[in-house]
Amino acid sequence: MSWFPALELWLGVAFLLFGISCLRSPLMAREFERFGMARFRVLAGVLEIAGGIGLIAGLWSLHLLAASAFGLSALMLFAVGLRIRSRDGIWLTLPAIALSLLTAYVALAAWGRLTA
Repeated sequence: MSWFPALELWLGVAFLLFGISCLRSPLMAREFERFGMARFRVLAGVLEIAGGIGLIAGLWSLHLLAASAFGLSALMLFAVGLRIRSRDGIWLTLPAIALSLLTAYVALAAWGRLTA
């Protein structure tokens, strides 16, 4: 599993950047308005930043890795639902699907290592 830490790090950095974008980008503000979720934009950004930090810290703590990855997977699954509800096409929905699946995989792998 030598690639697993690289996946954790990549996802952690990606979610840090997504969270910052969520908080600062006018485009993201418009997207949240379009979804009817403008009041949750700051919360989503903070959760993405916290989750990204948790994934990176998960390189040293399996408990933190499992919790962060599970939370981010749930957040991305919610994003998939918003995209579907908004009738966005597959190309706009695919990144949220991929991130939800990748973080779910990381969460399950970390949980498996914790319970082994």
